[in-house]
Amino acid sequence: MDANELKALILSSCRALLVPVARLLLKSGVTWKEFSEVARRTFDHVATTEFGIRGRATNVSRVALLTGMTRREVRRQRDLLEFDPQPEAGYMSKASRLLSGWHQDPDFVEPGGQPRALDIEGSGLTFVELAKRYGGDIPPGALLKELQTGDAITRLPDGRIRATTRVFLPRQMEPAQIRLWSSVLQDVGTTLEHNLTRDRIHTPRFERRALSLRVDRHALPAFRQFLENEGQAFLERVDDWLTKHQAGNESVDNTIRLGAGVYHIEDVSLRGRAK
Repeated sequence: MDANELKALILSSCRALLVPVARLLLKSGVTWKEFSEVARRTFDHVATTEFGIRGRATNVSRVALLTGMTRREVRRQRDLLEFDPQPEAGYMSKASRLLSGWHQDPDFVEPGGQPRALDIEGSGLTFVELAKRYGGDIPPGALLKELQTGDAITRLPDGRIRATTRVFLPRQMEPAQIRLWSSVLQDVGTTLEHNLTRDRIHTPRFERRALSLRVDRHALPAFRQFLENEGQAFLERVDDWLTKHQAGNESVDNTIRLGAGVYHIEDVSLRGRAK
């Protein structure tokens, strides 16, 4: 395959990758011109930070050569980036962080491994204390309301509350959900890009999927339940493993971000599309 054929294949694959992105943007009222500005800014950012020589930032001329933009446009994009920082990688909502702490922090876990039932406020180990540790700058009352809305907690007869799930899933398309969506796509894309372009000395990252093109659609509810049970159980084992291997504060300079994800695949069959 020559360079032109390879480029054509990559662009065709990129088009498929952008279909869910375009769908979300259109539903959100974002135009292609607005998206093109984001694409230009991203090309400039990646070319500047990752394609320099001997670890230095790429100069304007080289960025222009790599991206096809003019030197003037590169400078304009850099000025814009100063006021539009990159989104945080690996975003986890404050609600999910709190639930993870509720299941992992020894202070908030019962001897049997289940999350403790907590008074909302008062002295000792309460929900307010849990929110202080894991909720960041979000007020405990707002976190409590969000968890109630997402059915992530239950209220016991004695007035205490207990976590019913380990991961918080927002019900509506809210800012936290959008940031989570972008983080997941970034993780999947980064893994695939690494495997496609890695040198032989670098180990490939695990990426697999189980897929059939001819599943009876009536089996969908059973599959959803199967994946909910098996996928959640797997991720909880991963979470336990990561917690056991978490470095202390004294080793913060020698740490990496590490994890795995599971996602549901569903669309019409190829035969159905051809009709």
